[in-house]
Amino acid sequence: MTSLAAASPHPGAAFAARRRHRVHPTREAISQCWRRERSQGRSFRSSLRISNLPGQLRGDVPKNLLTPTAAVSVEQVEASTYLPKGDMWSVHKFGGTCMGTPQRIQNVADIVLRDPSERKLVVVSAMSKVTDMMYNLVNKAQARDDSYIVALDEVFEKHMVAAKDLLEGEDLARFLSQMHADISNLKAMLRAIYIAGHVTESFSDFVVGHGELWSAQMLSFAIKQSGTPCSWMDTREVLVVNPTGSNQVDPDYLESEKRLDKWFARKPAETIIATGFIASTHENIPTTLKRDGSDFSAAIIGSLVKARQVTIWTDVDGVFSADPRKVSEAVILSTLSYQEAWEMSYFGANVLHPRTIIPVMKYNIPIVIRNIFNISAPGTMICQQPTNEDGDLEACVKAFATIDKLALVNVEGTGMAGVPGTANAIFGAVKDVGANVIMISQASSEHSVCFAVPEKEVSAVSAALHVRFREALSAGRLSKVEVIHNCSILAAVGLRMASTPGVSATLFDALAKANINVRAIAQGCSEYNITVVLKQEDCVRALRAAHSRFFLSKTTLAVGIIGPGLIGRTLLNQLKDQAAVLKENMNIDLRVMGITGSRTMFLSDTGVDLTQWKELLETEAEPANLDKFAYHLSENHFFPNRVLVDCTADTSVASHYYDWLKKGIHVITPNKKANSGPLDRYLKLRTLQRASYTHYFYEATVGAGLPIISTLRGLLETGDKILRIEGIFSGTLSYIFNNFEGTRTFSDVVAEAKEAGYTEPDPRDDLSGTDVARKVIILARESGLRLELSDIPVRSLVPEELRMCSSGNEYMQKLPSFDHNWASERKEAEVAGEVLRYVGVVDVANKKGQVELRRYKRDHPFAQLSGSDNIIAFTTSRYKEQPLIVRGPGAGAEVTAAGVFSDILRLASYLGAPS
Repeated sequence: MTSLAAASPHPGAAFAARRRHRVHPTREAISQCWRRERSQGRSFRSSLRISNLPGQLRGDVPKNLLTPTAAVSVEQVEASTYLPKGDMWSVHKFGGTCMGTPQRIQNVADIVLRDPSERKLVVVSAMSKVTDMMYNLVNKAQARDDSYIVALDEVFEKHMVAAKDLLEGEDLARFLSQMHADISNLKAMLRAIYIAGHVTESFSDFVVGHGELWSAQMLSFAIKQSGTPCSWMDTREVLVVNPTGSNQVDPDYLESEKRLDKWFARKPAETIIATGFIASTHENIPTTLKRDGSDFSAAIIGSLVKARQVTIWTDVDGVFSADPRKVSEAVILSTLSYQEAWEMSYFGANVLHPRTIIPVMKYNIPIVIRNIFNISAPGTMICQQPTNEDGDLEACVKAFATIDKLALVNVEGTGMAGVPGTANAIFGAVKDVGANVIMISQASSEHSVCFAVPEKEVSAVSAALHVRFREALSAGRLSKVEVIHNCSILAAVGLRMASTPGVSATLFDALAKANINVRAIAQGCSEYNITVVLKQEDCVRALRAAHSRFFLSKTTLAVGIIGPGLIGRTLLNQLKDQAAVLKENMNIDLRVMGITGSRTMFLSDTGVDLTQWKELLETEAEPANLDKFAYHLSENHFFPNRVLVDCTADTSVASHYYDWLKKGIHVITPNKKANSGPLDRYLKLRTLQRASYTHYFYEATVGAGLPIISTLRGLLETGDKILRIEGIFSGTLSYIFNNFEGTRTFSDVVAEAKEAGYTEPDPRDDLSGTDVARKVIILARESGLRLELSDIPVRSLVPEELRMCSSGNEYMQKLPSFDHNWASERKEAEVAGEVLRYVGVVDVANKKGQVELRRYKRDHPFAQLSGSDNIIAFTTSRYKEQPLIVRGPGAGAEVTAAGVFSDILRLASYLGAPS
């Protein structure tokens, strides 16, 4: 034990000894210094405290210098030099990344030199990764791992290489000499730790703190090389702290201020480089400021000198409104109040440790977060509450933060109500197992208390609560102690939330519209934050939804286009032409995240470039997979609101709607197959849609771009009673019968419609009447009738003899042979002063529907159509004598795509966009 003690004195004792017994210069050094001073015309008195020299060295000083004037005591010097305080000081803090290489250290020196402040105090961390390397040394020595010696050599090599690249001449020699001495001391101490197989906290702190000592010395030498006087400060001589529980320390500001005054009296300088992270106890035992200690050091020192500003230099442009790794649209905040920064730090945002803010708040010293790699960026200022911000929702909610890997503990029972001490017993048990409570929520009835703790601590918490309340659980006074795993916290932070109505409502509305379920809520009366607990799997989507709704004041929709055929490609072109206008004028940001056809698909993480979507689909596509396409939209993007737009007529695609809606993906489609398919599937789909905040829009299924569905819903929702819906629902058949006049043959008109693109490639698809029947069944079901497609009698316009034709071309070749039949039917109508029209009818009063060829008088609205117009007449209790008419183009890719586009904008309006 004697040899061990001799080999490694207590670090605090060694440190205190160095403070009491300073190393004196040798005779040769004094002579050199005297000759240098004389040659430069300066008095040696100004540079040497002769009274402090040992007696044997005084003989080397010329006798004319040994006068009463030269013999000035330390106390006299300290009394004559005082530490100025106030706005003349600016404090900078540079982290390990900023000090990571010799080039970066020189860059730091340049920044300090460019600062025009009268006085500068610079706090530095150890070089990047060095603190971890130093802790590794201690851990290896404690584990009796001989490789700690090699690891120490690596630490020395790292700093030696950096110093040789950064310094030169006498400065380099002095630094390396000091470092050699430090390494020798560290070897002795690590050897002692190795032998004992144990390390105390003070020993560990002493070893780890050397990284800051070396980086501060290197930076001070680098600044001196530019010709600027500079001193470096070992903050263990100045900062005094009182260790507390929970791995924290409390600064002793009064004692630290006294020691800083004394230090400055000995080493007055306008530029001071100080070590971050390290400090001392009142007994001069080395310690650290724990987590984010360098930031804390800068704040403490800033408060001691009453600095004008504390600048924290890092590798980001400032404080983001949300984690940019989770929200790509997160922006840099120009200002934050102290309280807002405090709240964000608590909830895991990479801002500052909450304790860093405490010292500067007292003197209203602003903290500025800046990027050393982007000096042009102004950064984020943390200060008192800014007074120049509007009180709207977007201004009052500053930012969002999340904490993952939590569990929610719910203690519930009727026996808790009105019983004093229940909460104390709950949280006393939690304290006993050393768990950290992140959030607490209690119902006003006192029937239940729930709180969030880290997932890794919940097992111990649950066990402690079951032990503590064993009797209450057995007696039924408590019904359960429940643990809900895999939770996350989302916090909205803003100082102005307390004075702005509607903040909570807007937050929960945004979460609901993103199909997010909230498990627990907490909000203090100060209303600096609103905290919600959610499933961890929903956390990122919730964060994006809230951020998009509040901070960006913008509705962002992630869109997946299925079917880039005629309607799909027309829609894509419309989106391309209008996207910028919507974003600028209506704050609607539409991002097409993927396009899929039947064979290939193209996926994007940030949004497809719509100016070249065709080329991308041809050159960078992958095999089509509808499940993967939907998964990409729902999981692999940065937007909370997602919509799939089905532009096909495919039954298999429509069969996926239910699953998509259940996953929180909105669906918009002109595809009639889902709403006209089996009744039970339709009812199941509509029930799900009504029970959730997920929307299903299908306006274009009936009237292309005409507002047929919305008109019908408006009538029903306002209490009108639908009696009958009758209309020409097919633009194709409207065109054919509007032009089947005079002497024209039916086959010529059909051929003309086919040539103009009004019909399907096989005109029988239109002439069969099935498409009209699907529209009739959709309107019948919207009106409350429970009908199947098979319940609708349909008159097919395809002669029975031609229904078996193998192709549309064969059908067209044989169609002229039936022209005389159509001519005869037309003539009968003309003789009666009527025209032929192919119509669908929903007879709500009699609960039936039909599709047929009817004759109408020439003055009837249905006889007044032209081109491919559709017309629909609603006969209702209110519109009985004069039906409500909706008329307009009912066919063509442009109007159908426009109807789909209108549904997309309606969805955006429902999700919060201006209407």
